[in-house]
Amino acid sequence: MALAALAALSWAIPAVNADKTAADYFVHALPGAPATPFIKMHAGHIEVTPEHNGNIFFWHYQNRHIAQKQRTVLWLNGGPGCSSEDGGLMEIGPYRLKDQNTLVLNDGSWHEFANLLFVDNPVGTGFSYVDTDSYTHELDEMADQMIIFLEKFFALFPEYEQDDLYIAGESYAGQHIPYIAKHILERNKREGVAHKWKLNGLLIGNGWISPAEQYQAYIDFAYEKGILEKNTDPARKVEAQRRICEKDLAIDSNSVDYMNCEAILNEILAETMTTNKGKQECYNMYDVRLKDSYPSCGMNWPPDLKYVTPYLRRPDVVEALHVDPAKNTGWQECSGAVGSNFRAAKSIPSIKILPDLLTEVPILLFSGAEDLICNHLGTEALIGNMHWNGGKGLELTPGTWAPRREWMFEGEVAGFWQSARNLTYVLFYNSSHMVPFDVARRSRDMLDRFMGVDISSIGGKPTDSFLDGERLPDTTVGGQAGNSTAAQEAEQEKLDAAKWEAYQRSGEIILVIVSVAAAAWGYWVWKERRKRRGYFGLAQAAASTATPATSQRRDFHSRGVSNSRDLEAADFDEAKLDDLHVESPTVEGHEEGVMASERRYSLGGDSDDDSGSGAKKERNGGTL
Repeated sequence: MALAALAALSWAIPAVNADKTAADYFVHALPGAPATPFIKMHAGHIEVTPEHNGNIFFWHYQNRHIAQKQRTVLWLNGGPGCSSEDGGLMEIGPYRLKDQNTLVLNDGSWHEFANLLFVDNPVGTGFSYVDTDSYTHELDEMADQMIIFLEKFFALFPEYEQDDLYIAGESYAGQHIPYIAKHILERNKREGVAHKWKLNGLLIGNGWISPAEQYQAYIDFAYEKGILEKNTDPARKVEAQRRICEKDLAIDSNSVDYMNCEAILNEILAETMTTNKGKQECYNMYDVRLKDSYPSCGMNWPPDLKYVTPYLRRPDVVEALHVDPAKNTGWQECSGAVGSNFRAAKSIPSIKILPDLLTEVPILLFSGAEDLICNHLGTEALIGNMHWNGGKGLELTPGTWAPRREWMFEGEVAGFWQSARNLTYVLFYNSSHMVPFDVARRSRDMLDRFMGVDISSIGGKPTDSFLDGERLPDTTVGGQAGNSTAAQEAEQEKLDAAKWEAYQRSGEIILVIVSVAAAAWGYWVWKERRKRRGYFGLAQAAASTATPATSQRRDFHSRGVSNSRDLEAADFDEAKLDDLHVESPTVEGHEEGVMASERRYSLGGDSDDDSGSGAKKERNGGTL
């Protein structure tokens, strides 16, 4: 009944936040941000459950450029209960924090070709708030509230409602995102919906999706990375805990998290704890290349976090973002109250709904190779065991799997891509639980290719990106992209000017050569005439029938043709004009524009290729 009431509420919204307009959400100046470029932003609260004082906070950034069509990416972090400002200020947003007072531009920001919408989800997370006795408990309840939020958001900002919509996020958002997508598709199919939302794709990074495979992968990953050594006492203790977990999974496979399975990760971190200079250390569960103090084991990471919290608690920042005074506690990265209440006891894991989603929506799963808590082995196992669209795993035909295509980015091996039947999997080498934190530019390249960005209409400098040595269609990553018509016309004018300058220079050369040749010819004629006067006297004495020296004229004419050809072609050839083009900085930009206009992005055919529970949230601080 409660869910039905929430669903009904989404259709009974005659006026959204009637006392507010879009102008009330406009961020006029963001403290600490660079003066240029000015990035248009809106931020503030939208009420979703008035009966419980439930308000969701959002932070919206307008895209820098439009390639073919408008796009919006809705970003969610995990937890449950971890704020999406993590993604906004440490991963895919336009800014990163240099210190707690200074923002700098993020070279790999995802807002290059997409509007970004960061949402603190569910209520109570980050800047969002709700009555303390009304936290969200189930995934369907969360998704219902998100639908209400989006209805109201698009009522305030109708210019974004018909954008191609992508939902992206990481960790426990691997549960949130599929549920939200399911509810959006159901909404679109209801009678009386005025505007259907164009859900074009889902992107889930190091997602918590399928407990059965992902719990098992903890120990497999620990062995692979050398964190645990087989047949040792620590390994035997962890293996014993895994057997307990397997019994629970065998009894019930429809839960999002299992207490006895959560303990596997805790055992790994405890059994591999070491002492360094009198201090206990453990592996960073988000990036096993690093160590952290025990029992934090990654909770002090990433390093930018020490700037994010004080920045978002600054009074001038809170005011600039229109944070409601009803939010009477300061921003915190992850809420223990939200996490402990979000038990999802009646929810099935999102792996159960992915196959149906894949019949309608492309999905991309990506993993950072150094993450332990939602590691890539678990993601690869769940893909391999899943049946969808007439096949199992990433097989192209029965028994033939899509190859893993090596991905080269800007001269380095970045990872691999693998695709089949509407699902794409990307592994990022040298990356953690928060892939865009480590390799923002590569993550943006992934996004642009998944969205089908085509920069041929806008110009710009493409990045070097290859799969199995094959150059991928051009997108820009941190490059300069401009308005298509104006930029290309300006480049054409510069090219024409360069050509005329080259022709003018060559004309001056021709004029000099002609002058020299004419002088030499005049001297030669004068000299020959003097000779002929004697010859003709002799000839007339010998034979009066001799004609004027026509043969001499033919010889001269033939040489004249030859000389004329040399002057027009040989002394100025087009290869030299090409050299001038290469050397001209104005033409260099044009050449890049031509490359962009000749290539159109297509992902092509099948190619190669957080902890869910409140207990985990309280023990490990949640999955970001």
